Amino acid sequence: MAEAFHRPAPKHQARRALLTLVGRTPIPTLPTHNRNRILLIRPDHLGDVLLTTPALYALREVNPYTEIHALVGPWSADAIAAYPEIDLALTLVFPGFSREPKENWRSPYQLALQTAGRLRKIGYSSAIIFRPDHWWGALVAKLAGIPERIGYNLPDVAPFLTQAIEHRPEHVVWQSLRLIEPWTGELPASKIVYRFPVDPVSEGYVNGYLQEWGIAPDQPIICIHPGTGTWVKHWLEERWADAADTLADQLEAAVVFTGGDHELALVRRIASQMHRRACIMAGDTRIGQLAAVFKRAKVVLGPDSGPLHLAAAVGTPTVSLFGPADPQEFGPWGPPRKHLVLGSDIGCRPCRVLDWGADSPEFHPCVRDITLARVLDAARRAVTPA
Repeated sequence: MAEAFHRPAPKHQARRALLTLVGRTPIPTLPTHNRNRILLIRPDHLGDVLLTTPALYALREVNPYTEIHALVGPWSADAIAAYPEIDLALTLVFPGFSREPKENWRSPYQLALQTAGRLRKIGYSSAIIFRPDHWWGALVAKLAGIPERIGYNLPDVAPFLTQAIEHRPEHVVWQSLRLIEPWTGELPASKIVYRFPVDPVSEGYVNGYLQEWGIAPDQPIICIHPGTGTWVKHWLEERWADAADTLADQLEAAVVFTGGDHELALVRRIASQMHRRACIMAGDTRIGQLAAVFKRAKVVLGPDSGPLHLAAAVGTPTVSLFGPADPQEFGPWGPPRKHLVLGSDIGCRPCRVLDWGADSPEFHPCVRDITLARVLDAARRAVTPA
């Protein structure tokens, strides 16, 4: 079934032929004398955007006077705007990444022309398409007349690039760093910077919020972020409740649940099954405040999701429950003894299929097979690594 999901449908094969034709069409480029503005294109949600930031740091270090702009979705705007290395964050509701259905088959291409026209007015010397398969972003970069367009040599993307880098199955951090090697050269692991800047205002908000729940500024906390973007990654609610009660006792810490507005009902159901009282912050944090509460925590637990990458970026130990995604590519960045990844031994993992539609969850047990005992053991080891 996973192989069938990954096999290109006939309409995608037809699109590939069309994209190849468009890629061969000459498009007037911008004057080459303007070499001081770089556009970073990353349509993804929080986790992938955060894993791109080591490339951002490295690019800024070797280009201190170059303008660096980022084109991201509104779902990632607050995260990328927090980095002073970015001069301008542009937002766009990228086709295929919004949860709203597209108007018709023409709308993605019409949006590409409109977006390219706006980018052409700004003027860029270079564009980097960080998502390996993002043909739409590469198309926009070509239509915008950006002279230098760097990305990976995947079939739908390569026709629009001036530099098509060989794609390798490796961690997203390394994938992103390879795309900026024309500026930085090959970077050793010791030079990689992965962090999220936490501001004092957000820390003050978190301390005040927790105090309203009776949690003193010096009281240890553990954070659980049980929600994620797809049901196939969810763990069982009753196990989160048991894990929260047990870890609160064993680590002598208060439990704080985090999540977005759409995850508030999930968090409330879990908290209602606990014996201890838990603090519920779901729906009450923006990205900076979420980073601040994670920074204060002894450990952050949750399924594979962007917030777990945020926790790693502020230096807090994590326990991530992985299912269909490959942790070798999308796992938390940092020492493995501090950021523990759990998964099942099911033979089809990782299938890399995140949307199984209305299929029954019983056919996709890759996260639910993870036992409570393993999660508890991992949390204790993450807090006190050997």
